[in-house]
This record gives sequence, C-alpha cells and structure tokens, in this order.
Amino acid sequence: MKTIIISILAGMSLSVSAQGLHLAGEPFIHDPSTIAECDGKYYTFGTGEGGLWSADGWTWNRGAVRPGRGAAPDVLKIGDRYLVAYSTTGGGLGGTHKGTVVTMWNKTLDPNSPDFKYTEPVVVAESADDEDCDAIDAGLLLDPTTGRLWCSYGTYFGFIRLVELDPKTGKRMEGNEALNVAIDCEATDLLYRNGWYYLLGTHGTCCDGVNSTYNIVVGRSRKVTGPYVDNVGRDMLHGGGKMVVCAEGRGVGAGHFGRYIETDGVEKMSFHWEADMDRGGYSTLVIRPLIWKNDWPVVGNMFKEGNYSIFSERRGYALELGVDFVRLEQERSAWWRMDTTLMRKQLPYQKLEDVKDTWKQAEDANGNIPARVGDFMMRPHQKWTIAAVPESEGYLGSLYYKIVIEGTDRALTAKGNDVSTSAFRGDDTQLWRIEQCTDGTYRIMPKRVAADAPVNKTIVLASVSDSTPALAPFDMNNDNCKWNLKLLFNGK
Repeated sequence: MKTIIISILAGMSLSVSAQGLHLAGEPFIHDPSTIAECDGKYYTFGTGEGGLWSADGWTWNRGAVRPGRGAAPDVLKIGDRYLVAYSTTGGGLGGTHKGTVVTMWNKTLDPNSPDFKYTEPVVVAESADDEDCDAIDAGLLLDPTTGRLWCSYGTYFGFIRLVELDPKTGKRMEGNEALNVAIDCEATDLLYRNGWYYLLGTHGTCCDGVNSTYNIVVGRSRKVTGPYVDNVGRDMLHGGGKMVVCAEGRGVGAGHFGRYIETDGVEKMSFHWEADMDRGGYSTLVIRPLIWKNDWPVVGNMFKEGNYSIFSERRGYALELGVDFVRLEQERSAWWRMDTTLMRKQLPYQKLEDVKDTWKQAEDANGNIPARVGDFMMRPHQKWTIAAVPESEGYLGSLYYKIVIEGTDRALTAKGNDVSTSAFRGDDTQLWRIEQCTDGTYRIMPKRVAADAPVNKTIVLASVSDSTPALAPFDMNNDNCKWNLKLLFNGK
C-alpha cells in the first residue's frame, strides 16, 4: 500500500563522503518509476503528480510532469515514444481496494518540448473492493525476444497479476486473461536477461518511515508467465523470493526496483528508501550498481572515498607511478641459519618522504610522470587516494573523482590515448567516472580525454599490456578494460 509524500527539505548540507552516498539536489520521491533517458536528461515519476529530472544523473530536481496524480507509476520507451502506466487508486488508498491501472503515451518526457503532450489514459486492469488483487503498482516489460508487452501489478492485499498489452496502442490485448504470478509482495517489476525472466517485488511493510520493513526480492523463470522461483526453489506464488537489497547504513525500507542499462556490462538499479535517516527520514531516490552473480541480480557497492590499490583484471598487476623501484633495507641471514625461536621486530612500510625526491628524475619538462602497471609491493608509488570532487557535477548515481598518489597532489590525468600524472588542477582530464560493472569489477573513465574533447562516454583506462596502461574503448568482454580496487588499511 502506498501513501503520498510531498516534502521539501531545505538547508541540508552533506560532507563530501556523504555526498558519495547521497544523490544531490532534491531527490525526494515515493514509489519511483524506472529511470528513463530523454534527450540527454533523466526522468523518474512517483506517487502523486509529477516526478524528478536530472541533467547529469547526480543532481535531481523537481519538475517532471505526469498528469493524473495516482500512485506508483512506471515508464518505458517503445520506439520513439514513452509509455507511462500508473494507478488511479487502490492499495487501500482512500479506504478502498477498488482501483485501476491506466496507460498513456508521450513523444517526449521534456515538458518544455513542443512535442510534449500525453494521450488520454486507457484502463488496462481493474480491481473491486472484494477482489483478491489490487490494481496498483504497475511494472512494464517489452520482451526483447518476442516484442510482446507485459504489465505486472498488485499488492499484499492479494495476488500479483500479469496482463499482456499491445505495444502499439498500450491497451490490453483483447481476450487476455490476467495470470497470478506471486503473493506477499508489491511494487513489482519485470526484466529479461540471458534467457531468464525476472520478477522483482517489494516485500515487507511500507509507509511507516524509519519503521518500514520494505526490501526487494526476486524470482526467475524461463517463461514470462512463470512460475517465478527463487534460489532455493520456492515459487513466488508460495511466498518465495531471493533478497536483492534491504535496509543498510542510514537507509531504511528499499522498495520499487527499476533497471537502467548504460551499456553492455554496466547497469544501474534505482529504488527508494522509505526513510533516509540522513535526510530527516524522508523518502528518497537511490541509484546503485546492478551486479549479476550466477544469473541473479545483486545490489552493487556504492564507491566510497579512501586510499586504494588499483589492480588490472588482465593480470592482477597494480596501477602505479612510472618511477624507479626503491629498495627497502632489511637485516637478512641465510634461511638455514634462521633461529625461529627469537622474537623478530616488525618491519616498517616504505614511507612517502623516503622516496618522493627520487621521483623527480622521472619527470618530464612539465613535471609529468607517466603511469605504469607493475608488481604490487605496497610501495608509495602504488597507493592512490580517490576522493569525490563535488564541484565537478556528476553522472548517473555518482560524482566524479580525482585519483592522486596518496599524500600528494599528483593526479592521474588523461592525455589523448595515454595516461600520465601531474599536479591536480581540477580540469576534466583529471576527473574520473568509477563504475562497478555487472561482474563486480570496475571501469575507470575520464570525463574528457583532452581539454577540448566532448564529455567522454566510451573511453576507459585499459591495461593494453602487462605493464602499459592506456585509454581505449570499453569492452566488457575484454579484461584489459576492467579493474579491481582494494581499500588499503594501515598501508597494506
């Protein structure tokens, strides 16, 4: 069941580390739809009239337009048009379970476009007060294998049901009978991947602020009509569902899953927190990486600032400053003479101040030092501090980051097809997009490959050989393009 929450939270200031976890602007929304892109902007709609839009995917603003008010919409682009589904009532709103799911079309989601005009809503599902299903919480899927259009709907009040719609008109297919596919959930969404159909539902209680128990679960099937079964073989019609995301950190009540595919190998999931404890307990939009493990969806990690070692997936070698190796001194004896009964003192790590002056011999005339890939030895030239740059704007779900050698301002810098290091100036060639891929590795992408180049959408940091990093087009099937980031503790 849903409630309408319309709130403005002013005067909120967040630390840089918190900004790495929270979308900027006014991301306050309840029951967000799947995020849709239109003419370079992002849109999501919620319960109540309207929704949010963003120019970069990081800072969200009020102003998306969806007439009809109602509850829990979804949006899907089909061809060159956008289909929007929402519920006029139901779910116990207004004291009734009587409701309808309706659909309508628009050529654009931009309310400032001359083509912006919604068609009249068409009823595709209904429920009566004494029916064992609520006509609310629509979720849309255009089957990429057949071109058929499906809509799931329903709440805890009864069954989750599935109906087929006409992808040309948005109307219900004539003669189509609704199928029961799940119970004990609501706010469902459908998706297809690798021969599997997935039904994601929101389990638990909503609309109780920090006491809401909402969490997102999933079952899968080889057929869109089910049965949808979880990882232990339990049918969602019998209450099954594998956990995808639940409360964590300062966020309570994860609900209303949506999938956004950026490119092959990079996906995002959207949902809301019923209560964001860092934002007064208001319901807020969340965007996280979407990971796939053994063909099951898993919520990815929000990237956090810190000190890291960066390893190439290609071979496991570490990204480092291209400087000469400085040896550590150690008292040694032949292994056959070692007295292992004696207490041995701990050896210190190599310190930055012990080696940084030796780096000058690697600088070019402009003070730049190339980047390299090499054996990881826990040395200062292999330790990177990654920090968000709030003034840099952002991308879908995150800020851009600077990547500097720990303890210095020497920053990783895009330079045409190459990567180098130079003093951090804050320009776009020194800002990096860090996104978790669907297999859990990361792609590291410069905002621009040159100062006069457009914003980069395809070029990433790549390990083109065992020792040479460069910039190259992203290919999810090529380990050269993927990296693993290990948070450093106590210099390790």
